[in-house]
Amino acid sequence: MNITRSLPRLCALLALIIITGPVMAAGKPEVILHMLDYIRVDYPATVQDGKVVNSGEYVEMQEFSSQVAGMVRALEPRSVTPQLLSGATRLQQAIDERAASSSVNALVHNLSQQLIASYPVNVSPRLPPSVASGKQLYADNCASCHGISGNGLGPEAATLSPPPVNFQDMARQQERSVWGLYSAISQGVEGTAMTAYDNFSKEQRWALAFYVSSFAFSDSARNDGRELWNNSAVQGWIPDLASLTALTPAEVKQQYGEDGVAVLAYLRSSPAAIASGQGALSIAAQLLATSLQEYRNEYPQEAYQLALSAYLDGFELGEAALSSTDPGLTRSIEQAMLAYREMIRAEAPLNKIQQQYETVTADLQRASTALNENTMTASMGFVSAYVILLREGLEAILLLGAITAVLLKLGRRDTLPYLHAGWIGALVLGGATWAVSNYLFRISGAGRELTEGLTALLACGVVLYVGFWLHDKTHATRWREFVDGKVRHALNGKNLWLLTFIAFIAVYREVFETVLFYQALWLQAEPGSEPSLWGGILAAVFSLLALGWIILRSSIRLPLKLVFRVNAAILFILAVVFAGHGVAALQEAGWLPVDLIAMPSFELLGIYPTLETLGAQLLVVALVSMIFLRQRQPASI
Repeated sequence: MNITRSLPRLCALLALIIITGPVMAAGKPEVILHMLDYIRVDYPATVQDGKVVNSGEYVEMQEFSSQVAGMVRALEPRSVTPQLLSGATRLQQAIDERAASSSVNALVHNLSQQLIASYPVNVSPRLPPSVASGKQLYADNCASCHGISGNGLGPEAATLSPPPVNFQDMARQQERSVWGLYSAISQGVEGTAMTAYDNFSKEQRWALAFYVSSFAFSDSARNDGRELWNNSAVQGWIPDLASLTALTPAEVKQQYGEDGVAVLAYLRSSPAAIASGQGALSIAAQLLATSLQEYRNEYPQEAYQLALSAYLDGFELGEAALSSTDPGLTRSIEQAMLAYREMIRAEAPLNKIQQQYETVTADLQRASTALNENTMTASMGFVSAYVILLREGLEAILLLGAITAVLLKLGRRDTLPYLHAGWIGALVLGGATWAVSNYLFRISGAGRELTEGLTALLACGVVLYVGFWLHDKTHATRWREFVDGKVRHALNGKNLWLLTFIAFIAVYREVFETVLFYQALWLQAEPGSEPSLWGGILAAVFSLLALGWIILRSSIRLPLKLVFRVNAAILFILAVVFAGHGVAALQEAGWLPVDLIAMPSFELLGIYPTLETLGAQLLVVALVSMIFLRQRQPASI
C-alpha cells in the first residue's frame, strides 16, 4: 500500500472517529475489531526483520493502533477494561518498536478474543450460511470489480485506485478470517471503492463473506478437506461456527499443518457440514451461551429466541446421530432445553436460569463425549437408517393400510388410484423438499417444526373424520342404508379427492421429517459407510411393505363389521398420536406455551410431558368417547 492510498484512508478514518465518537463511547467493539483485522492483515507486509518496508503502510499501522487504544477507553467500563487497555497499549508499543509480525498478530488475537468475550459482538452467524446465495450476491454486486474468479481483474478494476483486492492472493488472505471479510462487507473499506453493504441482511453478508473466503483455496484442497473432515478427531480442530469464522489459514496451518488448511478450505465452502453431529452440539452450546449473556443483559426476548434456535438449529440437527448412541441422553437434553426456554419465557431469577443452563451444557458435553467415543460406523449407520424410516413410516402405513382394506372390502378397487396418487405425490414433494433444502436454502428449525406441527394437526382432523365415518358404518340401520342405495354415491368425486388428500397428508408429514433426519445422518457417516445407509433404507422399505401387506391381508379376512371397527380404532389412535406430535412440534417452534409435568415421554405414541400435549390428546379422546357413547347400538350385521 503506498502513501497515496494511505492518506485518503487516514483522513477518512479521522472523519469516521469524529462522526462516530458518541457511538463508540456508547460501546461499539465491532469497529475496534474491524481495525484490529486491518492491522493483522496489513502489518506483515509493512515491517520485516525490524525494518519498515512500506512507510505509508507503517504510518497507517501506527495511527490505527493509537485509535484502537482510544476507542477501548471509550467503551462501556467492564471488569476486563484494565486488561483491554493494557493489551491495546502493548500493541501500540509493539508497532512503534517494529516488532515481528508474529508478535503483533498474537497481540491482535488476544485483544480481539478479550473484546469478544467481554462485549456482545456478532462474530459468527447463528446458522451456517448458504454459500450458493453468497455466490449469487457476489456475481451481482462484486464481480464487476473483483472479477468472477476473485482475482481482482473485473471489468471496472482498471478505473479504480487503489485496485480491488485479489482474493486469490494467499500471501494476503492467509491472515484474513471470514469474520474480517464480513466486517469489511458490513462497514466498507475507507479510502477505497469498497462501500458498506449495510443494505444486505446479516445472513446475506455472512453468505457473501464465506463465498469470498473460498477463493484463496484450490479445488484439490477442498476435496482433501472433505475427506479429512469425516475423521471425528479432525472435527475437533474447528468445532463450531465461531471457530470457523475466527480462524485464519495462517493460524490453522501453525496448529495443524497443511491438513488443517485443507479442512478450513472445505468448511469455508461447505459451512453446513459443521452443523451435524458434534458440530450441531457445538452450535447449540454457542447459542445457549449467547442466550444466557442476553438474559444477563436484561434482554429476555432475545435470550428466548437464542435458546429456541439452540434447539431447533443446533441440537436437533445432531439428534439422529446421538439417538443411535444414547437415546436416553437425547430425551434428557430435549427436556432440559425445553425447561431452560420456559424459565426464560417466565423471566425466572438469574441464578435459576444459570443452574438450568449448567445442567443443559453438562448434558451437551456428555453427548459430545458419547459421539466422540462412538463414531458412526457402518453397522451403526445401517441401524440408524433402518430405525428412522421404520419409525417415521409406521404411522403412514397403518393409516393407508386401514383405508385400503376398507375400500377393498367394499369392492371399490376403482378408488385406489386416488389413494395412490396421494402418497406418490407426497413422495415426489418429499424429494423436492430434499433438493431445495440441500441446494437452495437451509430449512430453518422453526420452519421444520411449524410444518410438522400443522400437518400433524391437519392429519388429526382428517383422520378423525374418516374414523367417525367408519365407525358410523358399524351400525346396522346405517349400514343397510349404505348397502341398499348409497354405496354408489358414498365415494363420489369430492370424496375421492379427499382420499388423495388424506394419503398425501399422512405420508408427506413423515417424509418431511425423514428427509431432515437423513440429512444429518449422512453427514455423520464415516467414509465408505454410505452403502450401509442405503442398506438400512432398503431394509426399512421392505419391512414397511411387509407390514402393510400383513395389515391388509388380516383386515380383508375379517368380517365387514369388524373391519370397520378395527380400522376405525386404528385411526382414532392415530388421531391421538397426531394431536400429541402436532402440539409438541408447535411448542418446539415457539408457537405454543409449555407447562412441563413430571412424567416420562413416549414419542412413538405422541405422549410428551406437557399439559398442552396431554390436554390436546385428552380432548381427542373425549370427542371420540362421546361419539361412541352416542352412537352405540347393540345391533350387528
